[in-house]
Amino acid sequence: MSHVVIDPSATFGRHALDLDVEQETNRLVEGLRQGVHQTLRRQGVVLGISGGIDSSVVLALCVRAFGPERVVALMLPEGESSPDSEMLAQLLADHYGLQTVLKEDISGALEGFGCYQRRNEAIQRLFPDFGAGWGAKIALPGNLLEQETLNIFHLTVTNPAGESFTKRLPPSEYYQIVAASNFKQRSRMAMLYYHAELRNYAVIGTPNKNEHLLGFFVKHGDGGTDISPIGHLFKTQVYQLARHLGVPEEIQRRTPTSDTYPGGSTQEEFFFRLPFDILDTIWYGYEQGVSNEDIARGLDLTVTQVERVVNDIIRKQRTTTYLRMHTISLEA
Repeated sequence: MSHVVIDPSATFGRHALDLDVEQETNRLVEGLRQGVHQTLRRQGVVLGISGGIDSSVVLALCVRAFGPERVVALMLPEGESSPDSEMLAQLLADHYGLQTVLKEDISGALEGFGCYQRRNEAIQRLFPDFGAGWGAKIALPGNLLEQETLNIFHLTVTNPAGESFTKRLPPSEYYQIVAASNFKQRSRMAMLYYHAELRNYAVIGTPNKNEHLLGFFVKHGDGGTDISPIGHLFKTQVYQLARHLGVPEEIQRRTPTSDTYPGGSTQEEFFFRLPFDILDTIWYGYEQGVSNEDIARGLDLTVTQVERVVNDIIRKQRTTTYLRMHTISLEA
């Protein structure tokens, strides 16, 4: 659980998510040491770095826990990765003095799985001209605070001339695009475990609470690790730790992206549908039993807007429960 406590006499607001960053850092560092050395009996850690805020904070925690000599960081690009990801990942590794930074391009593995070809088949059923030089992304409807709409995905493609076209994604095309794209996260995880087993190290995960509990991760992909240090922290709390741990400003300022689709998309437009500071505060208030009226007052929103966000959280948690389930045993 996040180490924040609401004072019933205080006005509810964004401050409710403020962490004691020093205490939380020390707790996580000690937890990493115990988990890796005592529980898992491993000698160090491996994690993927992408230039994003989550992997950057986890890397900083691992360096504090084990020293840079016992941390292996992998950059795992593929043909559609943003060049910024690799540049910022290298900046991060240099900033924390890592001795082992490896680059493993997974494009060949994805070609072998048919990742791009299977995904493009689905896109071309909607946009037959889609091909080399085009961009593509899927996204949910706009900001939840502005309109009440169901979580129905749309596909936007951009041709080489810069013209964009959007259509609603039918279920069959949506499932195929997602299933094919998930080869990316699962291929990365396979590579992380190769390097971990090579050294008798543990694989450290980077998903935060927003991703884990709302289902913004790939089962047996980025969700399939040995230890999840920040899975209990809201995104806004991850940023608090980032400031405390001295994560480079370029990474702290970067807009969170999925870096999965060739058209690029922010996490907000792809899945979360509103800024993290608002989402996290409403979510935390709901968890703690704060009334919708008090949440709305603290964030200068309407009660209807708060209800809309809470309902979206409940719906996403319910529809993604299977992602968080362990293997079902039918043992008698």
